[in-house]
Amino acid sequence: MALKSTIFKATLQIADIDHGYYADHALTLARHPSETDERMMVRLAAMALNAHQLQDMCQGDGTLAFGAGLSDPDDPDASLTDFTGRKRLWIEVGQPDDKPLAKACSKADQVVVYAFHHAAELWWRGIERKLTRLDNLQVWRLPGSAAQELATIASRNMQLDATVMEGALTLSNREHNERIEPARWK
Repeated sequence: MALKSTIFKATLQIADIDHGYYADHALTLARHPSETDERMMVRLAAMALNAHQLQDMCQGDGTLAFGAGLSDPDDPDASLTDFTGRKRLWIEVGQPDDKPLAKACSKADQVVVYAFHHAAELWWRGIERKLTRLDNLQVWRLPGSAAQELATIASRNMQLDATVMEGALTLSNREHNERIEPARWK
């Protein structure tokens, strides 16, 4: 018998000072049985870091949503789709292979990867040359310790505040306050 995904609800209040984007988002995350709280929360952090694109790319006329994630490898972890159905932004977390990234780059205007695992540097050294020709691809490194700390915030019903200032994300609830400073690799 197949295990079912666990559903998490999040109310995310975003104050992106860097981009002048302020909004509340009611989100539903389906955590695949093989997905960790750490990876799920990195997906949420990636969404918060890129939510401003809803206004910047689509002038507010689009849908910012989580994809099927680990359940469907051809679906992004999160995406921004305009109302014509065009994928404007494709977000992946983890250490994807070069071929799925090239495929994503052909389907979306912009692709962003957030690597967070302790072996991310090794992954990047092995894949960097294969990704140089993908002009619409960005690769970011989230510190592994910060990603691990995000897992402490995970709960089935989350009320979170996300502040983006000077390129850093602060994600907090009533008990915890986690600061993440992404570093751009590509």
